[in-house]
Amino acid sequence: ARVLEVAKRLSLQAARGEMVEEEGCERHREPLKVFCKDDGAFICVICRESRAHRSHTMLPVRDAVQEYKGQIQAHLQALKEDRDKLLGFREAEMRRSW
Repeated sequence: ARVLEVAKRLSLQAARGEMVEEEGCERHREPLKVFCKDDGAFICVICRESRAHRSHTMLPVRDAVQEYKGQIQAHLQALKEDRDKLLGFREAEMRRSW
């Protein structure tokens, strides 16, 4: 959800032609280059070495984006198929009621 939120915000900023600011770690002011899968958050390299994240599963940001992008697209496709089925049921019910 956090990845999707960031992606939406960046897409909206780019669509409006706004300058897309690179986000950084609030604590260390470092670029967010790692994604912590356990916490579902982007973190900096310094945070990655902290006790809070040391044992967590990590991915580089680009890999995380690709992984979650694929998952989001698969979920979106399933939702579209469900919507099409529901619209078909609705149309059949409307025909039956006429």
